[in-house]
Amino acid sequence: MAKKDNKQYVCQNCGSVYPKWQGKCDACGEWNCIEEEIIGGEGFSNFNSKRSKGRVIEFVPLSGAQEHLSRLSTGIKELDRVSGGGLVAGSVILVGGDPGIGKSTLLLQACAKIADSPNGKEVYYISGEEAIDQVRLRAKRLGLEQSPVKLASSTEIKDIVTTLEKSNAAVVVIDSIQTMYLDEVESTPGSVTQVRACSYELIKLAKRKGFTLFLVGHVTKQGAIAGPRVLEHMVDTVLYFEGERGHHFRILRAVKNRYGATDEIGVFEMQDQGLVEVENPSALFLAERQGNISGSCVFAGVEGSRPVLVEIQALVSPTSYASPKRAVVGWDSNRLSMVLAVLEARCGMNLSSQDIYLNIAGGLRISEPAADLAVAMAVISSLTNKPLPADMVIFGEIGLSGEIRAVSQPSLRLKEANKLGFASAITPPTHAKEKKSRVDINIYEIGNVQRLINWFN
Repeated sequence: MAKKDNKQYVCQNCGSVYPKWQGKCDACGEWNCIEEEIIGGEGFSNFNSKRSKGRVIEFVPLSGAQEHLSRLSTGIKELDRVSGGGLVAGSVILVGGDPGIGKSTLLLQACAKIADSPNGKEVYYISGEEAIDQVRLRAKRLGLEQSPVKLASSTEIKDIVTTLEKSNAAVVVIDSIQTMYLDEVESTPGSVTQVRACSYELIKLAKRKGFTLFLVGHVTKQGAIAGPRVLEHMVDTVLYFEGERGHHFRILRAVKNRYGATDEIGVFEMQDQGLVEVENPSALFLAERQGNISGSCVFAGVEGSRPVLVEIQALVSPTSYASPKRAVVGWDSNRLSMVLAVLEARCGMNLSSQDIYLNIAGGLRISEPAADLAVAMAVISSLTNKPLPADMVIFGEIGLSGEIRAVSQPSLRLKEANKLGFASAITPPTHAKEKKSRVDINIYEIGNVQRLINWFN
C-alpha cells in the first residue's frame, strides 16, 4: 500500500507551519495567508529517507592563511559601493523592492556593463516574469541591445541548473525567485516551500561553480521580501531598492553583507535612459530647498560610510478634532511621538492641540536617531513661525529626560556640511578628540532641549 503524503499548512508570509488550516497566522498576524502543502515523497524536503552513515568533518584552527577575495566590478560605482567593492565569486545577492521601482533595470544595466568589459565574462539573464521580447524592449530603451548578454525565459529550476552546469557563467540573474518552479515540490510557484527549494538548488550550484548569483525578490505590503525569512539567511547579501514613485531618484541599501559594510547606500536617478549614478546625493536632496522658511532645517546624517545632508520639513497647525493628526513620511512615527512628548514635558510646549506633519524632502527614509534634534527644531520653527538660518545643519539624539546625546561620526557630518557651504551647526556636546577636527564652521553645542527655545526668542 502506497504511503499517504503528509499535509501541512504553511503561512505564505512568514513561513510558520500549522497542523491544520486557520484563518489568521499567529506569528505574523496576517489573514488568509495559510495554504496547504504536501510534504514527503522524493522531494526536496524529505529528510526521513535512509542514507549512508555520514563522514567525520575536519576542524582547523582560527589562525591560518586567508584566501584573498577577488572582486568583479559591475561598471556601476554605486552598485560596487553597496556590494562592498565589487562582486565576489560564488556569492549570492538577493535584491528586493517594490514593483516597478527599477530592480530589473538596474540588473540589466549591470549585466550589460559586465558583458561589455574587456574581461569578456559570460553573463546570463534568466527571466521568469517577462518574455524575451519584453526584456529586449527594455534593453532597446536603455540602449543596451548590442550587449552580449545571454538572455533566456524559463521558470523550471531543473532546466536552469542543467544549463548553468555546462556554462562558464560569471554572473547569473534570476528574475524573480518567486516565479521559479521545482516539479518535485507539490506546491504552487511563489509558495514558501517552492521559494526555499528553488533557492537552495541555485545557491548550491553558485557555490560549486563559483559564479555570482543575483536573485530578484518580490516584497510584501509591509516592505519585507516575500517568502520564508530563511531566504535572507541563506544568501550572502541582501539589497533593498527603495524610492517613492513621485520622486526621480532611487536608493539601493545593503541590509546584510558578508563581504562588506551593512547599511551602505547607493543613490541613482531615474531618467529616460535608465538609472544614472548620483555622485553627490546631498546636493541632489537639497537642490530644491528654499531658505528662510519656517519649519525647515537641514539634517546631517550618515548612511553606512557616506554622509548625507537632507531637508526635514515640519508643519504645525491647530486641529479641529479631539485627537490631533500625526502624519510622517520618511521617518519613524513612533520616534516623532517620543520627540513631541519630550518637548511637551521638558519645554512646556502645547502640542496636543496641534496637527503635525513631518516630511523628509526627496523621499529618503531615515532610520538613525541622530535626526531627533533636527526634527525637534523643525517642529518648533513651524510652531513659532520663525525660520532657522539657511546655512545651518543640525544633528543629535534626544533622550527622554531632555538631554541631547552624542551621535557617531560628528566630524564626518560637519565636513560634508562644510563642503556644501554651510556656515554653522547645532550639535550635541562632543568629546575633546572630536573638537580637534579642523572644520571651518561655527558649532553651537546644546546639551538639553530646553535651550532650543532660545533660538526662536
